[in-house]
Amino acid sequence: MEMENKTKGELLREELFYTKKSVFEVRTLAELDEAREYAKGYAEYLDNSKTEREAVITTIKMLKERGYTEYSLGDKVVPGGKYYLNNRGKEIFAFRMGTESLNEGMRISAAHIDSPRLDLKQHPLFEDGGFGYLKTHYYGGIRKYQWPTIQLALHGVVTKRGGETVEISIGEDAGDPVFVITDLLPHLSGDQNKKPLASAFSGEGLNLLVGSTPFYEDDGTVTKVDEKVKLNIMAMLNEKYGIVESDFVCAELCAVPAGKSVDVGLDRWLLGGYGHDDRVCAYPALTALWATDDSVHTVVCVLADKEETGSDGPTGMQCWILSDLIDELCAATGANSNICRSKSMCLSADVSAGFDPLYPEVFEKRNSAIVNCGVVVNKYTGAGGKYSTNDATAEFVGKVRDLFGDDVLWQTAELGKIDVGGGGTVAKYISNCNIDTIDVGVPVLSMHAPFEVISKGDLYETHKAFVAFCK
Repeated sequence: MEMENKTKGELLREELFYTKKSVFEVRTLAELDEAREYAKGYAEYLDNSKTEREAVITTIKMLKERGYTEYSLGDKVVPGGKYYLNNRGKEIFAFRMGTESLNEGMRISAAHIDSPRLDLKQHPLFEDGGFGYLKTHYYGGIRKYQWPTIQLALHGVVTKRGGETVEISIGEDAGDPVFVITDLLPHLSGDQNKKPLASAFSGEGLNLLVGSTPFYEDDGTVTKVDEKVKLNIMAMLNEKYGIVESDFVCAELCAVPAGKSVDVGLDRWLLGGYGHDDRVCAYPALTALWATDDSVHTVVCVLADKEETGSDGPTGMQCWILSDLIDELCAATGANSNICRSKSMCLSADVSAGFDPLYPEVFEKRNSAIVNCGVVVNKYTGAGGKYSTNDATAEFVGKVRDLFGDDVLWQTAELGKIDVGGGGTVAKYISNCNIDTIDVGVPVLSMHAPFEVISKGDLYETHKAFVAFCK
């Protein structure tokens, strides 16, 4: 009856116009509960993966539980085989061999598992005013004012003389101490308040407070040597980890926000935590692997390092290792690697800026990612006049739309207003290999902050998008 009462214009509008809908409009309560349940696994993954090294360790554990075995370039592979390639402990390629020829291409998803943080300098430890500090060098795009006065944990590895590498994680377990970067009290911050936000806090000023107790001699007296607090800190590190100060040169240590991810809001529908960018895309790309075991396609999930600093180096997506892997798999199965690349498709899995109604001036709302409206498809990223971006072809966007069908709630977006800023992803490096590539991911509020926020509904729709793509 309702259809009969609609006018021709109303019916035509429904047929011809595009309307963005939210998960609450198109999903049942049971489906929303599925999203909540799925988010529990993701939250655990996020909490255990605060650095790219930890993400690789966590990922390998998950892969082994599902029958994946370690692979090295040149190894033999079989149809239906499940493998992972561990690249220097900081990047991982998980893949399942399909039954169709690689001359038909691969289905590739590529996310990154590094996040903005504070790395320690190679000579970090110093003493000043009775306090011990660690000097940091910020990694990736951060807003410096967000990092003082929050609880920070120390994560990473140190390689000692002789080659032994020890893992360090301080500030996460119950009873652990935490670390902090101090800030001025409002009573004395008059000059600081007059400075522009970008210059009120300096990179060199982001020093981590790590102690204030001097070293005591065996007779119970304070030592008479210089740098008493520094000596005490080094003595504690040496006792627990066996390291000396020169070992910092051979270390990768960083300060990250301490604590676990948490539900946000009375309805517990949003999830807050450190490192959503980009582990919120890495996890659904990974889980889609074992949700599509019956796919005839060879499916590859790349979790890369160094995206936040340009994807350089042997563990970043500018490294040739993805092409090397394709070459080796094609050689092992009698396929032509050039044909394989030309027939392959890739979802570059990275987050998008969610529209924030508190800051509407930087968004063009018609082309913004709306939280709770599903996975975001970015035809292009870049800055200004589409500089430094992969711009997917209309044909490939159409193919992705057909693959998603009615099973996936998705939306399109740009990062923000054209001349306000911009950003890029790993998509351009993959497409340079003659692989059709497009960006997809989860909209995030407070991106690159120590505490980011996402929707559990968008997270689950992203998982479903990868499942539809891999099938």
